[in-house]
Amino acid sequence: MTVLSHPEFDGHELVEFVTDRRSGLVAIIAIHSTVLGPAGGGIRFFPYASEMDAVTDVLRLSKAMTNKMAMGEVPLGGGKSVILGDPRTDKTEALLEAYGDAVEALGGRYICGEDMGMTPDDMEVVARRTDHARGTASGSGDTSPLTAHTVFLSIRAAVRHRLGTGLDGIRVAVQGAGAVGSKLVAKLADAGAAVLVADVDPGAASRTGAEVVGIDEVLAADVDVLAPCAMGGVLSASTIPTIRASIVCGAANNQLATPADAERLRAADVLYVPDYVANIGGVYSAVIDRKGADVARVKADAVEGRVIELLERAEAEGTSPAAAADRRVAEILAAARG
Repeated sequence: MTVLSHPEFDGHELVEFVTDRRSGLVAIIAIHSTVLGPAGGGIRFFPYASEMDAVTDVLRLSKAMTNKMAMGEVPLGGGKSVILGDPRTDKTEALLEAYGDAVEALGGRYICGEDMGMTPDDMEVVARRTDHARGTASGSGDTSPLTAHTVFLSIRAAVRHRLGTGLDGIRVAVQGAGAVGSKLVAKLADAGAAVLVADVDPGAASRTGAEVVGIDEVLAADVDVLAPCAMGGVLSASTIPTIRASIVCGAANNQLATPADAERLRAADVLYVPDYVANIGGVYSAVIDRKGADVARVKADAVEGRVIELLERAEAEGTSPAAAADRRVAEILAAARG
């Protein structure tokens, strides 16, 4: 299978494979669209089981970034990059600098940021070699607090729309206790929600202070809201029938295994807030770097109203929120193309 024949290929403008023998860098940079501006998207450093898994992920993630930028009213296009390897053992300054050289060679067409397996300090190393790095320790820093904030606001909007209530007493299951998931747990608990949490690292789950459940149990937990905050593809033909929550809203990218799963959720009477609408906060954090002013919080606070508007539109159209969001993205891109 070639990239052009890959089922996740969606007219991507660029898919570049990057290697550096000296540092051991193996990476893929994908630019899905620059219609709205230079492509923006994070760097995922992950030990993929195969090169094809990495290609699949970077194609899906870069397209999702186009959607995220459009729905978030950010003047950027969609891109993403993946570094193949284990960040705990393979990450070196030489490797990150080589990656920065690859980004710089694109001449500003792609702006990279922090994602899974990367930290603000890592972004400082990347920024030694390119002017097109965001999320650095000396810049906007950790993007997870604002990501957790917009997911929290999205959950609150969905609960109000579906259940007609606030978060006090609502039961929420959070899958993933990483940088974003752990902060989301804290915000939900502060709002009075009863929170369950699961993580592949039981210690990380325990440190949140929430009730810990098994990683194999969390999707089917008896809760009002399920918040996927780990890897994507967890909502599928096999898992959706087990979901007992009436709302799914989380931080993980590409939660749907296939586009058809949005309709499966709707048929199961589960209200799904598209991930690229809910987790926009990380992108807004990078706006601080780019504009030199803290406009990110103001933009993040507007997400709650945007989610309510989207859910009302989907209801009026008799469709899933994912389909309604995709249509809105198409409208925005068509208008930008003129």
